[in-house]
Amino acid sequence: MLKIAPSLLAADFSKLAEEVKKVEDAGADLLHIDVMDGHFVPNLSMGPMIIESLRNKTKLPFDVHLMVEEPARFVKPYADAGADIISVHIECFCGLYRTIKSIKELGKKAGIVLNPPTPISSIEYLLNDLDMILIMSVDPGFGGQSFIPYVLPKISEARKIIDEHKLKIDLSVDGGVNEKSAPLIVEAGANVLVMGSALFREKDVKSLIQKYKNLSLDIRNQK
Repeated sequence: MLKIAPSLLAADFSKLAEEVKKVEDAGADLLHIDVMDGHFVPNLSMGPMIIESLRNKTKLPFDVHLMVEEPARFVKPYADAGADIISVHIECFCGLYRTIKSIKELGKKAGIVLNPPTPISSIEYLLNDLDMILIMSVDPGFGGQSFIPYVLPKISEARKIIDEHKLKIDLSVDGGVNEKSAPLIVEAGANVLVMGSALFREKDVKSLIQKYKNLSLDIRNQK
């Protein structure tokens, strides 16, 4: 079954708890939380206090995406704040194997993130320790961007590797996911859709989430 991960970055920050409840009640599977340090990407967002303040407001797993220069420094604070999945960028090249191990040692799921130009081959040495691969389909750091279609072959390649090695890894895609791009992403092999503006701006969120969840069934029936 396809999983929907609303991106908190697109929510109304004046009423975060209400926004989280809205997507949880609508059938979301996890909550995607973008953490930005102002260095790895230009923006700043989502300190551990925000995650901690929301932790008792929802049962949704927190999928924390660290867009930071030194991810090892951020792992424990976010784990302690209530993160369930912590994903770091391969482009950091800052002791990533040790960082992934530290995430697992804290009892959390570990993910690796690839920017649009970064090849899947760069993470092969980490595959056996991963719970999630997150493929960026826009340049990281800003919401509301358009989907970059040349990442579709990379999604397909990642799915092939996961299936061939019989790995229990979620394949997530983040960036410009909407009615036009989602079918292409799902057909390429992703099983988690990170959705921001296209979801939080929708009036009937429940119907929209169900529509996207049906995508995988529709595509399977067409094959």
